[in-house]
Amino acid sequence: MAAPAAPDYQAIIDRAYAKYKDLKEGKNADYIKELAAVDPNIFGIGLVTADGKIYTAGDLNSRVSIQSISKVFTLAKVIEEQGEEAVRQKIGVDATGLRFNSIIAIELQKGKEINPLVNPGAIAAVSMIAGADSAAKWKNILQTHDDFAGEILYVNEPVYISEAGDNLRNQAIAHLLFAYGRMYFDPVQATDIYTRQCAINVNARNLAVMAATLGNGGVNPITKKKVVSPETCAFTLSVMATAGLYDDSGQWLYEVGLPGKSGVGGGIIAVCPGKFGIAVISPPLNVVGNSVKAQKTIYDIVKELKVNPYLVSPKM
Repeated sequence: MAAPAAPDYQAIIDRAYAKYKDLKEGKNADYIKELAAVDPNIFGIGLVTADGKIYTAGDLNSRVSIQSISKVFTLAKVIEEQGEEAVRQKIGVDATGLRFNSIIAIELQKGKEINPLVNPGAIAAVSMIAGADSAAKWKNILQTHDDFAGEILYVNEPVYISEAGDNLRNQAIAHLLFAYGRMYFDPVQATDIYTRQCAINVNARNLAVMAATLGNGGVNPITKKKVVSPETCAFTLSVMATAGLYDDSGQWLYEVGLPGKSGVGGGIIAVCPGKFGIAVISPPLNVVGNSVKAQKTIYDIVKELKVNPYLVSPKM
């Protein structure tokens, strides 16, 4: 019996790009001043298969700050260094059911069961990353992102400066976690590292390679470098599935079925384990903070490829 034909990934992403390139919905994040000034017309798609084939459409030159998508890769590194049980015990892995920057969530649980993909858990994850001091921790985080992307990435300094001058809420979150014994490094320095991490600049191709590395069991499909273990990827993808798209995580899983993660810079990644990683960048967001075009684009591509793992053809 002949093997099924490989999907025509390029044609599929080209159709999605053509369908949504002129969509004018949503607006840039404006609570971070530099994000409000980003070109809202940026629209790029990247899809990278587990065997290293790259398919792209649209704008691959423009870079945006990675923002909350960075939480995924720092989480993966912490799991790799300390094991999945350390994350479960020291941070928690259940969705909080509250806003991504909720202080109430910390109070309700006294700092426990704070998901690593919302701000409190993400700052706690930064505090857990290996490194004797702030500089060593930051070097570790940036190297991790470089390894996932397969190239050297740089911080968008204007975005970092903008966020660092207006991150009092995250500082408060870190201090509250510290008060409950759930911060594992200096809270001020951990918040600053987290802020810098969110300002790493990426394009759609970078994000697609990063997503594909998770989908390929932790080996970068382009560079062939082992970044993390398959077990680390499995635990990371599980958290993405339950809490990757802020308050719309349930809606996302209901519609798409794949682990995903969004950032207010306008990017969204999704991972089809063993097959590919996909990324879309488009800065205008919905009210929850997820890119409007990116969500619609990924939904269409996943639907056309029929890779929702919950969609099963019955055996007759």
